[in-house]
Amino acid sequence: MSNDVFVGLDWAVHTHAVCLIDAAGSVLERFEVTHDHNGLADLMRRLARHGQRLRIAIERPSGLIVDALVDAGHEVFPIHPNAVKASRPRYRSHGAKSDATDAYLLADLLRTDGHRWRALAPQSDDIRALRALVRSRDDLVAARIAAANQLTSTLQAFWPGAAVIFADVASPIALAFLRRYPSPSSAKRLSEAQLQRFCKAQHYSGHRSAAELLQRLRSAAAGHAGKCTERALAEAGAVPVTYQSGKTRSVAFRWACNHRLRQAITCLADNSRHANAWAKSVYQAARARGCDHTHAVRILARAWLRVIWRAWTDRKPYDPSLHGNAAALASATGG
Repeated sequence: MSNDVFVGLDWAVHTHAVCLIDAAGSVLERFEVTHDHNGLADLMRRLARHGQRLRIAIERPSGLIVDALVDAGHEVFPIHPNAVKASRPRYRSHGAKSDATDAYLLADLLRTDGHRWRALAPQSDDIRALRALVRSRDDLVAARIAAANQLTSTLQAFWPGAAVIFADVASPIALAFLRRYPSPSSAKRLSEAQLQRFCKAQHYSGHRSAAELLQRLRSAAAGHAGKCTERALAEAGAVPVTYQSGKTRSVAFRWACNHRLRQAITCLADNSRHANAWAKSVYQAARARGCDHTHAVRILARAWLRVIWRAWTDRKPYDPSLHGNAAALASATGG
């Protein structure tokens, strides 16, 4: 093992920063490698120039790059990110962070405090496969719970009865019920006999009768579909946020929102004004009121969201002839 070379590797999703220093802390080499086969091969070649068994510090205890380094005979020391964060003031006071400086910091921590950490022991292929399987399962369970929580939250606002009719909203029968009855209006005429036939077809094994289930569905609080429209507008960042305290009131841009949804709906709105007369008129009216381009696009996006919400709740495709403002404009312009 080379005792006078210390390596810091700042891991990232696409590119890893690497820094090699000597026993005095002087930089021997800095470089970056991509997170792919060629990048990993380049990393191994560069490390081999400085020794066959180097000590390498990294902020993660597992992963393909860690396994490859251990298999190559290097000693890999995982250092907790909190330890790295706490050590930054030793090297700079401004608190800034970069991949290159973190790679150096990792290498120098290994040089000065290497006795505080233990190197990873090589693991068999079976252990690695088991580790990957367990972690994948954990990720899937977490995703399932998150999806169930999101579904519960949506139903509590839109249709509380569907969230409580069965014990688990994520159970197969609860999901089948939502597919069969996706809205309160679709289940408005649901009878006890129909619900009993549905439960029988789904092999329902619960202890509640169809009458009890129907009572749970009917007795839940009513949803607020109208309010959901406003929530959708806020979620998409299409409406501003209002701050009010006493006599002071201010309106500001909504930063906290679903950024992907905002990008999608504003992209739709911006493109629609070139092909849709109603969208063009909404945009031009906003510009005439003094709004800049991005503000006008958000106003148009808000208008489109209300149309989309209506089409979604009605379970019907968008029909310009049913869009009152668009139809009136078309009639006025002879379109």
